Amino acid sequence: MPLAKTIIVDKNTKVLVWEITETQQELETIFLSNNSTTRLSNMRSETHKKGFISVRHLLKELKYSDADLYYDSKGKPHLKDGKNISISHSFQYATIIISDKVIGIDIEKNRDKIKRISHKFIDKENQFLQKNNLIEQLTVLWAAKESLYKIYPNGGLLFIKHLPIEPFSLKDKETKGWIKKGPWNEPYRIIFEFIDDFSLVYAVPLH
Repeated sequence: MPLAKTIIVDKNTKVLVWEITETQQELETIFLSNNSTTRLSNMRSETHKKGFISVRHLLKELKYSDADLYYDSKGKPHLKDGKNISISHSFQYATIIISDKVIGIDIEKNRDKIKRISHKFIDKENQFLQKNNLIEQLTVLWAAKESLYKIYPNGGLLFIKHLPIEPFSLKDKETKGWIKKGPWNEPYRIIFEFIDDFSLVYAVPLH
């Protein structure tokens, strides 16, 4: 399937979602740089390969080519025109967010195993979690913290300590998150929605 969803966050910020229904061969009709071809050949998982290529199709939707995308020494993606980009893919979905602001995005499948690892990434957030739809709440929390983690440039963040998320309910579709480490004490809008059994979450600056 081609582009599944476009979200206009503001005049300079856009989210695109691709539902991956194609075979790898069908996806590989798009141009890939030599570097991307090498990276693709080193991937073992077909699901990961298809997610990787689908991101390039999303770039094409916004008039970018694979050659416009590059990664720094820490693995963070950038666009050559100076726009900010964040990337995520999970199973049959791939997504990107592009903005003139610093942003982060994550898409995650809502799975029961999130409950078993929740002690590793939530702290005070336990106080507002509800028994109903617990998997979805935990997945939003994880994806929100992952989105914030992608924003912070210096590494070394602990999900449980440095990335608190303010109370929310699933019907809110928005909350606030923070990056709190060293001199950083920055709030961000956390916006979320559900696509099938996936949580799509992205973080954008409040200002």
